[in-house]
Amino acid sequence: MNADMNVAKQALLHKLEAQIKTVEAKLDTMKARAENAKADVEIKAIATLLPKKLAIRQKLQELKKSGGDRWEQTKADLEARIADLEKSVKAIKSKVKAA
Repeated sequence: MNADMNVAKQALLHKLEAQIKTVEAKLDTMKARAENAKADVEIKAIATLLPKKLAIRQKLQELKKSGGDRWEQTKADLEARIADLEKSVKAIKSKVKAA
């Protein structure tokens, strides 16, 4: 009977190990999906900032060509746009860390 009990224990251990591996595989799949979704969210958020980046580059070119009062106005506009972009980048970082 002792040998039968060892065989039964071994069978139960194998069954439990298989169940654990199945659950771990499901968890790994869920983790990969979550990481992929997180990356997708981050990519989409970054893509929304590209027009702002381009506008900043254009304003910089305007600043280089402007003078006098126009220079001051363009400089102020450029600084505001840069501050807005920095704020948006920080917001994305916060959302990504939270996710």
